[in-house]
Amino acid sequence: MRILLVEDDVTQLQPLQGALSKVGHVVDGVEDGEIAQWLISERDYDLLILDWMLPKISGVSLCQQYRQAGKTSPVLILTAKDAILDKVSALDVGADDYLVKPFSLLELLARVRALGRRAPLWQGDTLELADLQLDLNTLILKRQEITVQLSGREFQLLEYFLRHPRQVLTHDQIEQALWEWNTHPESKAIKMLVHRLRQRLQIVKAEDWLQTVYGVGYRLVAPESCDR
Repeated sequence: MRILLVEDDVTQLQPLQGALSKVGHVVDGVEDGEIAQWLISERDYDLLILDWMLPKISGVSLCQQYRQAGKTSPVLILTAKDAILDKVSALDVGADDYLVKPFSLLELLARVRALGRRAPLWQGDTLELADLQLDLNTLILKRQEITVQLSGREFQLLEYFLRHPRQVLTHDQIEQALWEWNTHPESKAIKMLVHRLRQRLQIVKAEDWLQTVYGVGYRLVAPESCDR
């Protein structure tokens, strides 16, 4: 999933962003409500994680604006406020869930998994192309009883291909999908990532499925014999 994480305490923002990235999410992490407001208007997210108390614009206000704009992706509010009326007010403006600080990282990841099932792109815990399967919770690639553990970045790339099967994806599209806001890959980063993913696909005898379309980009295509 692509997640917007808004937390003004950098000592919390960075660990949370790292943990979410490690389990395969693409996370735009920001400390400022106004920047978050701009990102929400410019990008589509599968999940918003918003701290209540933010500089300039609160997380609850962001959630309310998000819902008023007709956007439906789930929203998780993080806050030290634990009164019932605070929880009710957050839920009433459109939040889907509410997590009181301090919280366990394991609980946060479990809430993210649960909310991910409400995201518009949700297709189940497993993405498939022919007999190739990718487990979204464990980052495990499987084909014909052979399994491969993917890194976070390898998983993100394969997930993107599986959500756009047979479609040629350009370097720009891959960069937009996989790299966080305000960051840019090095010149050969995408090429090297594709190479690493092909090495993982080779283990399950599917390296030829990831095709290079010279001068344009890449596509993931199952052979006709597997696609029947």
